[in-house]
Amino acid sequence: MSSVLTVTIGELLEQKAEKHPNHEAVIYADRNLRWSYKEFNDECRIVAKGLMRLGIDKGDHLAIWATNTPEWLTAQFATAKMGAILVTVNTNYRTTELEYLLRQSDSKTIILMESYRDASYIDMLNEICPELKEAKPGSLNSKRLPMLKNVIVLGDNHYPGTYSWKDIKKIGEDISDHELDERLYSLDSSDVINMQYTSGTTGFPKGVMLTHSNIVNNGYNIANCMRLTKEDRLCIPVPFFHCFGCVLGTMACVSVGATMVPIQEFHPKQVLQTVQDEKCTGLHGVPTMFITELNQPDFDQYDLSSLRTGIMAGSNCPIEVMKGVIYRMGASEITIAYGQTESSPVITQTRTNDPIELRVETVGRALPNVEVKIVDPSTNLVVRNGEQGELCTRGYHVMKGYYKNPEATKEVIDEEGWLHTGDLAVMDEQGYCRITGRLKDMIIRGGENIYPREIEEFLYTHPKVLDVQVIGVPDETYGEQVMAWIIPKEGESITIEEVRDYCKGKIARHKIPRFVEITDSYPMTASGKIQKYRLREQSIELISNNH
Repeated sequence: MSSVLTVTIGELLEQKAEKHPNHEAVIYADRNLRWSYKEFNDECRIVAKGLMRLGIDKGDHLAIWATNTPEWLTAQFATAKMGAILVTVNTNYRTTELEYLLRQSDSKTIILMESYRDASYIDMLNEICPELKEAKPGSLNSKRLPMLKNVIVLGDNHYPGTYSWKDIKKIGEDISDHELDERLYSLDSSDVINMQYTSGTTGFPKGVMLTHSNIVNNGYNIANCMRLTKEDRLCIPVPFFHCFGCVLGTMACVSVGATMVPIQEFHPKQVLQTVQDEKCTGLHGVPTMFITELNQPDFDQYDLSSLRTGIMAGSNCPIEVMKGVIYRMGASEITIAYGQTESSPVITQTRTNDPIELRVETVGRALPNVEVKIVDPSTNLVVRNGEQGELCTRGYHVMKGYYKNPEATKEVIDEEGWLHTGDLAVMDEQGYCRITGRLKDMIIRGGENIYPREIEEFLYTHPKVLDVQVIGVPDETYGEQVMAWIIPKEGESITIEEVRDYCKGKIARHKIPRFVEITDSYPMTASGKIQKYRLREQSIELISNNH
């Protein structure tokens, strides 16, 4: 078993830049931006110095609210070099969520883009901080956000009270290489360097504190599981603000010196075009991304012959989608990864040489130096192989804790250091795990335990079904009933009766959806995770209106 790396994120990039300075590190195909490892490292150093010049100290919190821009990527490694903790902000956030995050995280600085889709980020920030318009850059004094001092805007327009990205790069010239190196080499791999807010399916989002060691080691082990090397070029269309983008994507690449090919905002055509033009060998995505790519009308026009590896994660992977990625896209070594932000994030992953059955039916086995056990949730005792229980994990990858929330931390990390995931799973003799549901997702109908995943997998086999989500809705007689939300394939229409008839005789009667709703989309988090709790809210409303 390999030993745990003790290098910091900032040092790791310095090492790669020294080892192969001219190797391509970053490619933004759509804007013809190409940085070698030396150029990328130099860019990160300039920004790190600018942040130091602003008076940002080691351990200060710096929030970033943007899509996958080159500045986001630079900020990830620049903050890691000068010791500020990067707080990632979901691009879908609006004023209430933004205010909550900035306040709860004690962020001293925010980097933001001007706008995204139909939302002006600047207007939202001004709404929370009306004092910004009168403030001098760097000395904001906000009533609602007393900690916030610096606002840095990405773009060419200048706004009152803010710095531009160019300003930051320029003021960095006053800081010497020696000063930056002193800061860089004073950091420890056990320091917290990244804070991500969990989507919070219950209650308010919590700030997950991740260290250099968490992220560097997870990225490195993920890269090895997908056989990523310096020669690979990874297309990254998943958001950076989520662990999928900034650990499975950027950190996995840098840990082995591979080339990052980010997509600023996900568009299926742009992904296919980029893979073709840049000859990408790897591609990441959540199942819904792969589904939309495979369903492009002109899919067959793209040359994807360079593809070999990648990761599908974020939610359950339907068998047909996996087959499409392997056989139609040609990513024969695609892997499945499973985890959560609290485990920085990957716990288990399939390996490139696993047979397709294991890559579809399981989420793989533990990464190196990671322990996994399945316990009975009521007794915490380990269950036998093949028996269902809660998946728990322990190792270098477990978060430091939730920021300013020791009670919530204690609820998920026990005294022996095991993180309780809240996910139900079954493990086989070889250590391969199948996720069978969430402790909270389980539907209990008349005393029968029903796992939505099982019904979803069955309904995916219907020729007209593109995507399906199954949830439990309250019922006076049985406690809960099964409800299925179905997105039909393009050009197909499907009736509720067809769905029920298809189930009859094939799955137990109590598992046949009592309610079926045909839709064209699901409520999602910005990272592509389906929000089942919101689907449940919508379902309850629909049912009560119809009865």
